[in-house]
Amino acid sequence: MARPRPALPDAAALRALVDGEGRLALRVTPGAKVEALEIAAGRLSVKVRAKPEDGKANDAVRDLLAQALGVAPSRLELLRGATSREKQFRVD
Repeated sequence: MARPRPALPDAAALRALVDGEGRLALRVTPGAKVEALEIAAGRLSVKVRAKPEDGKANDAVRDLLAQALGVAPSRLELLRGATSREKQFRVD
C-alpha cells in the first residue's frame, strides 16, 4: 500500500517565513506517523517518519522542504541544529 502524500502548505506561505538573509527556522518531530509541514503562529513545524539516526531525519526534512518550496534539495543548506529539533536552513 502506498504512503499518503505529505500535507504541504503553499510555497508562498513558506517563503514568507524566510528572513531577509534567506534563513528559515523550524521545529522537527522525527519518527512521526505521518510526514507534514505545518505553519502555526508564524512558526514552521516539520514532521518526518525518519528516525534521528545518521542524519536520516535531517535528510528527510531537507527533501520535504525542497518538495514544498519547489527547489532542489541541494539548494537548502542546514545552518544550525544538526542534532537538535530546532533547526535553521538557508534557502537559495
